Amino acid sequence: MQSSTPAIEPIGQGGLNLCFQTHGDSSNEPLLLVMGFTAQMISWPMGMIEALVDRGFFVVAYDNRDVGLSDKSAGDMPDAAALMARARDGEDVSAEVPYTLADMAADGIGVLDHLGIDKAHVVGASMGGMIVQEMAVHFSDRLLSVTSIMSTTGNPEVGEAEPEAMTALLTPPPEGREAIIENMIKVNQIIGGPLWSEDMARMRSTESYDRSFNPAGAAFQLAAIAASGNRTDRLSGVTTPFLVLHGRQDSLIGMSGALATADAVPGADLVVLDAMGHDLPEPLWPQITDAIAGIARRSY
Repeated sequence: MQSSTPAIEPIGQGGLNLCFQTHGDSSNEPLLLVMGFTAQMISWPMGMIEALVDRGFFVVAYDNRDVGLSDKSAGDMPDAAALMARARDGEDVSAEVPYTLADMAADGIGVLDHLGIDKAHVVGASMGGMIVQEMAVHFSDRLLSVTSIMSTTGNPEVGEAEPEAMTALLTPPPEGREAIIENMIKVNQIIGGPLWSEDMARMRSTESYDRSFNPAGAAFQLAAIAASGNRTDRLSGVTTPFLVLHGRQDSLIGMSGALATADAVPGADLVVLDAMGHDLPEPLWPQITDAIAGIARRSY
């Protein structure tokens, strides 16, 4: 499989530098991968990317702002916990954050612009699912299909995390490389589900830490989630072929989030994988990539 060298270019809003990489033949149908909360583009398993390339896609992945090799926010970190609490009470906090998920969606469209891609299939995982939902709302003319994986609508009454999973995700990391990597592995295990692989988690956590570790980014990204509100009504106007894919064993974003997303988007497909947690485990790559290819065919 042919992959480009990762590039960092000023392609986000306001000249924001974003890191991206391409895989496969550029003459094939483009597919943009959008990763989740604090996760770098290298969190997309290379075997899964290869499977998508084999299915005829030109795959593009990028680091969201505040993670990986893309630009990091300057200034004081927002009080994300307080913003989340106020947002859950129905308060609009969008004026108090540096950016929202809609801004992050525009970043992804900027990557497509930079590559000269007019329209693409988009696939997002977790917070990335929220971002591609925003793409479907704001940039429908740029999308061929949408796949929202292990995500939710922003409605605080659905998709709730189990307490252990949320605590693990939001507890500040320890100090020191080895301790941080071990903590990343532990968090991954808690949310990973029955097909979790320690070897895969260790490899991914070590690679992620050594590539870029920016704990401050979590507060900025969480604030963006809080400020973006409930997308349910906006999703009702989406006409792009849309797939919701979720694991029944997901302890971080519960099944009700997937059901609510599928209900919100007219004609959306829903695929539930019984053995999947909040992870992209290798045994399920064929099913996941088949489902993505299936919704892509609906755009033809």
